Amino acid sequence: MLKAPPIVINDSTLRDGEQAPGVAFTTAEKVAIARKLEAAGVDEIEAGIPAMGAGEIEAMAAVGASLERAEAIAWCRLTEADVDAALRTGLTRVNLSVPVSDRQIRVKLQTSRQDIIPRIRRVVSYARDRGLAVAVGGEDSSRAEMDFLLRVVAAVEEAGAHRFRFADTVGILDPFRTHEIFRQLCAETDLELEFHGHDDLGLATANTLAAVRGGATHASVCVLGLGERAGNAALEEVVAALGPIAQRRTGVDLTQLTGLAELVAAAAGRPIPVAKSIVGSAVFAHESGIHVSGLLRDPETYEAIDPAWFGRVRSIVLGKHSGMAAINNALKSLGLSPDEGRARRVLDEVRNCAVAWKRPINEGELLKFYEAAGD
Repeated sequence: MLKAPPIVINDSTLRDGEQAPGVAFTTAEKVAIARKLEAAGVDEIEAGIPAMGAGEIEAMAAVGASLERAEAIAWCRLTEADVDAALRTGLTRVNLSVPVSDRQIRVKLQTSRQDIIPRIRRVVSYARDRGLAVAVGGEDSSRAEMDFLLRVVAAVEEAGAHRFRFADTVGILDPFRTHEIFRQLCAETDLELEFHGHDDLGLATANTLAAVRGGATHASVCVLGLGERAGNAALEEVVAALGPIAQRRTGVDLTQLTGLAELVAAAAGRPIPVAKSIVGSAVFAHESGIHVSGLLRDPETYEAIDPAWFGRVRSIVLGKHSGMAAINNALKSLGLSPDEGRARRVLDEVRNCAVAWKRPINEGELLKFYEAAGD
């Protein structure tokens, strides 16, 4: 089923993720996150933006020196000055980004399409002549005119870069259009193709999966979907979904995702929402009586993904929506076997208190209800 080559995961938490408003990593935090990403099996780590100055260059150098297997990459604008800054990090790989939509070319570069192809040829050659492996990112690719984008990709390949990153910079794509675009790109180039999706419409993960189905070989992600505005495609969502949805594998160890997310959340100062897919504390917790009754017979009744894949365990929560199956199971786990009437009285108390207290019922409280129900 999973015979195709693995999808390469390019994590941008230390670059695009850190661009989330209010997020700032220290050098020590960057190194710790990079090492955790590597331990989890992430292939490539975008370490930062060297043009930010000496402090960032020093941090990026520290990240690169800390890695044994994963490859650290410097993110640069498509300029010789940014390439020079990247060289000072000691890293050997760069992603050179250039606007490719008419709007961004006009606003950011004060130029036109005619300037982009020569610029790609010049700066890619400049970087390669200095020993760097080069990928080129098309900023705002999703708003670029397709014929021009294909010319850009051809120029990238001719200049000797090994990859083109298609960036949905403002998050306007849907999965259908994304799939169509990557089918077209794959028909026109032998370059590695990477998708970098933003989540403005909540579609970044879906678009990443669609890009892979369309032929993308690399996926750009951030832990917890960190990033500008609504963020980027979430690493944990993409790597978890690639197998069952796209029938593709990665090198990422799924059991490492929760620890990785907790590390990034602490460094970013952004607590993980309890219902955050894959890594949230409540995503394998069940309360509904109908669900719990089914789960106790067959977990796959209400779990399409096994918590054990992620080193997690399911939990059954006692609350307003609990039913008799959950109460009997909870009491049985405590070595108790109440008759139906007593169990029903316990259930009534659980429901009433859950509403009054606005929280689940814990084990100690359950025992008190059981004792009181026998009177």
